[in-house]
Amino acid sequence: MSETERHPFLTGLSKHRGAQPTCIIIFGASGDLAARKLLPALYNLAVDSLLPADFHLIGFGRKPIADADFRTQSAADITQFSRRDFRADIWKRIENHSAYQSGGYDEPAAYESLKLKIAEAEKQAGRPLQLVFYVSTPPTVFEAILENLGRSGLAARGVGTALESKVIIEKPFGKDLKSAVQLNSVAARNFRESQVFRIDHYLGKETVQDLLVLRFANPIFEPLWNRRHVDHVQITVAEELGVGTRGGYYDGSGATRDMLQNHTMQLLALVAMDQPRSLSAEHIRDEKVKLLEAVQPLRLGVGCDAVRAQYGEGLSGGEKVPAYLTEKDIPADSSTETFCALRLSIENSRWSGVPFYMRSGKRLARRVSEIAIQFKQPESGLFAGDARYDLAPNRLVIQIQPDEGTTLVLNSKVPGLEPRTQPVRLSFRYATTYGSNTPEAYERLILDAIVGDRTLFIRGDETEASWRLFTPLLASWQKQGRVGVETYAAGSWGPAGADTLLAAHGHAWRNAGR
Repeated sequence: MSETERHPFLTGLSKHRGAQPTCIIIFGASGDLAARKLLPALYNLAVDSLLPADFHLIGFGRKPIADADFRTQSAADITQFSRRDFRADIWKRIENHSAYQSGGYDEPAAYESLKLKIAEAEKQAGRPLQLVFYVSTPPTVFEAILENLGRSGLAARGVGTALESKVIIEKPFGKDLKSAVQLNSVAARNFRESQVFRIDHYLGKETVQDLLVLRFANPIFEPLWNRRHVDHVQITVAEELGVGTRGGYYDGSGATRDMLQNHTMQLLALVAMDQPRSLSAEHIRDEKVKLLEAVQPLRLGVGCDAVRAQYGEGLSGGEKVPAYLTEKDIPADSSTETFCALRLSIENSRWSGVPFYMRSGKRLARRVSEIAIQFKQPESGLFAGDARYDLAPNRLVIQIQPDEGTTLVLNSKVPGLEPRTQPVRLSFRYATTYGSNTPEAYERLILDAIVGDRTLFIRGDETEASWRLFTPLLASWQKQGRVGVETYAAGSWGPAGADTLLAAHGHAWRNAGR
């Protein structure tokens, strides 16, 4: 057998960043995340010749599936969900090195059978493989998987060498501070921290990755990125869809756990942290932790810093949609919030006195995720106090989805003989400049995990710092039950209380996505 036949990814393979020969084991391989994101991500990495030589795939799940059926279903998932058209010749390279292992996540015998599958893959490769375990199951079995990987010896494979085992853990990483600490403890008992990759797919989005470049590679911004020049910051993560068929799961989570505690806090950390000493993963993550620890506790009583609400009936996409409490699998007395808005204060020399507003919800007016930095408007100047001059505060908007890009609002003279001004927008869009077929977030993150780059993954102390802020709020809401839960019309921008939260400090939500 020739070298190219034995290592089918070697053809044109000069771009995989030095990845070791690898076997990825996907726990929850028959689930929705694997079908929609993980398998298409692996396929697209293969299209770009970014998978390592000798790449193998093993699916693991409770459902008994024959190897051939797993391969057939995987091809169907890729055909349906990949951003690129399905090519049989590309998929064949993965298909010929894929298998499936069924068993309970808490059954030690299933992990012994998994070891045999891995041994078969290594025999086929003719050399040892790096093991990357992707935990994409319900969070109730995270601990069982980590413990069994430890007990079976799979977690310790290659520790301290280039073939060190790695584990990627999906969100939610805990449901409060206590459970996050417990999960970190289980992970630490079975893996070194260097082996653990806590994933938040928002960190794989191009615009989020670009935040460091935007801030620290453009000297025009950094001198203004502080309390002397910034009036306030708004972070919006809005969804048009309701809970759909996920009502039972969502009602045990809510908008705060589902979005704010992880995605939105990661955006906050990147936009507000100080410049790291270097681009190394640990220096970047050190600064994120410092920032999160500087966020002050939320006020929970009079003058509360948080608003929660549930969507009622309304119009979404021109169609009438039901209220949250009438959705499938939602209890009629549920107090779970589908919308949350917060006012955060960061107590450090850079941001003291600058409010950071965050909101996230379902059934809102538009699907959009963005960060808006609003600068202070000069109190005096050549054009102040004259009605002829329509002056707006300078504003930098970083749009994360769906139309990735950046917009800067400036003031400009209106052409003509009259001395008039108006705000104008300078916009940059990724699709216009670089083309629309940009990699999915999971492609970048899976590749980073394979090569051991932890920059875009969350460290254990980051998760605990974030939960330390949110746990008292969630405990307070649980105690209150439905008291204080507002309602907003589906298709709107949220409840009146969210507007009041900003108005109390002289601010208003911007029309996100515009």
